[in-house]
Formats: sequence, structure tokens, C-alpha cells
Amino acid sequence: MDSKERVKIALEHREPDRVPVTASFTPEFAQRLRDYVGLPSQFSNPHGGEVHDLEEILGLDIIQYAVGIGNSFYASEEKEYTCDWGIKWRQVEYETPFGRGHYTEIAEHPLAGDRLYQYVPPDPHREELYTPLGRVMEKYGEEYFILGVTVCTIFEASWYLRGMSQLLMDMIEDEEKANYVLDIPFHFHLEAAKRLVKMGVDGIWLGDDVGSQKGMLISPELWRKYLKPRMATICQELKSINSQIKIAYHSDGNIYPIIPELIEIGIDVLNPVQPQAMDPAFLKERYGDRLSFWGTIDEQYTLPFGTKEEVERETKERIKVMAPGGGFIISPTHHVQLDTPLENFFTFLETVKKYGCYPLSF
Repeated sequence: MDSKERVKIALEHREPDRVPVTASFTPEFAQRLRDYVGLPSQFSNPHGGEVHDLEEILGLDIIQYAVGIGNSFYASEEKEYTCDWGIKWRQVEYETPFGRGHYTEIAEHPLAGDRLYQYVPPDPHREELYTPLGRVMEKYGEEYFILGVTVCTIFEASWYLRGMSQLLMDMIEDEEKANYVLDIPFHFHLEAAKRLVKMGVDGIWLGDDVGSQKGMLISPELWRKYLKPRMATICQELKSINSQIKIAYHSDGNIYPIIPELIEIGIDVLNPVQPQAMDPAFLKERYGDRLSFWGTIDEQYTLPFGTKEEVERETKERIKVMAPGGGFIISPTHHVQLDTPLENFFTFLETVKKYGCYPLSF
């Protein structure tokens, strides 16, 4: 059974030959993996670009290709740069036992203050955004599940543009401004996702971080007012193009209050299911007949700081609880970070291959 069939069967809530597995990596961890398996140096976009030899060698089941603001996090190797959305980013270095890494943070929001109505957003119809996907589809499309990525779809992209505090104030005090800002990334990512579906991807990955460790970043009422209708429109339009397209929704943290409404608007897959924020077993029991789950392997403690035995134990437990009946793609809950021991990551993969075969034997 190839990867495409494996993922498709799982997302139909049936049991394939084994649990599908995938992962994404920060550029520095990806380079450590490339060095370890003997691949040449290559900058890796965590959300997926054109080069996917690492996924091939590791035996992962999903190939990602991203269009949109999510690519801005690693758009340049310069210490400061401005992405095509006009957002100024800076790189911040950090040290780990495995070398020096960096993360990016926003240094300037282009829609802060009074600059709101002069803004010209990027064009989602530019051919250069999609030309590499044609080559990805030609090389991998028959064998792998191809996932179009348009994450940071509405809320996150909007506060990247406006600033978090200002956007939240707009949502409470000035609906006109809030809607104006939210519509900018909404329309871009809607058009991008439609183009990806028309090009033949198997799934689309949407979403925004609207959860914290203990609860939602914004009230469910604000989510229902501003974000739910826009997400519903995207789901409806994508499924009108291809009724079989699978749509995944990403949000870190605890988003218990909105899960029934994600199902209502047409979301098929919930990602990443952070186990320190939401209980995977509860979600499987409550929603497993209507929703698939992607993730569940802890990136806050287990993978970076746990022992190999802890990684194996958690991976086996997730398979035991989440895999019966299909509807499960196992992966780390975030990009694997530079501070993760290679042996922990490979223990995760080996455990999936050893214990994730159907029929489950434990």
C-alpha cells in the first residue's frame, strides 16, 4: 500500500495497512537529519516547498506544499527582512546542546496605526506561487498524499499585519476595521486554496492558533462572529470544487469549545492535538466518528527532553488509543525543534513502524 492510499483510507475512518505518519522540522533540525542520512545541505521550508527527499528517506506519508503568509517565517536567511506581505521580521538566535538555532519574530506590523487603508496585499494569482507544485505533483502525486498548506489563514495573518493588541481592540470596538483587516488574508488564502485544489492536491491545511495551554486566546463568541463564517466559506468553496477534498484545521492549544462547530462547517481533520492542552483519548471517544486526528506526540516535553523509553511509551499509547477504526495520522504536534535528540525522533518513527500496523496487536 502506498502513502496516498494509506492516508486516504485512514481519513475515511477505515484501517489501512498501518497508521500514517508524518512530521515537519525547523530548518536546523532538518539539516541535522540530512547530515545524518547523508543528504546534501538544503534549506527546508517547514510548511513544505519543492524538495522532499527527506520525507522519502524517512518513510513519511504526506508531502506538503505551502502558499501564503505561513512561508514568511523563513523567507530569508538575513537577520532582518521584509516579506511580500510588508511585514518586517527579525531572527533571534538561541543555543541548544545540538548547536545554534533561530526563530523569527515580527519587528514591524504594516497595518499598525493609521496605515490601514493604503495597504496593497500580495496577489494570490501569481503563477510563480504554484509552478513548483506542478513539479511536486508530477514527481510525488501518484504515490504520496499531497497536502496544500495555507495555514495562519485568517486570525494569525491579521494580527501579523495589524498587531495583536490592535486587532483585538478592533474586534471589540471597531467592527468595520476588524472586518477590513480580516478580509485581507481571508481572500488571499481562499483564492490560494482554491487554486491548490484545482491543481489536484489531496487535502488542504487551514487554521489559526486560537488556543492557549488552558483555554482559547479569544472568546468562542468572537471566534463565531469573525472567524467561523469565513472558515465556513472556505470549506464550502473548496468542497464545491472537489467534494472529496479533505480539510485539516490547525490550532495549537485548548480549543474544546469550538470543536463541534469545526465539524459543522466541514473540517475533516483536527491538528495538532497538543496532549498537554487537550486529552486525545477524550477527543477520540467524543468526536472520533466525525473527525480525524493528526498529531498527538508531545513536543513540549517528550520528544525534546524525554528518554527513548518515554518516547516509545507515549507513541505506543497514542496508537493504542487513537488508531482503532482509522481516523488517525500520528506525528509530533509541532515542527520538530533543534533541541530534539535524533535518537528520540528515530525512536518515534521506529515505534510507529513496529506497533502501528493493522490489525493492532496490543
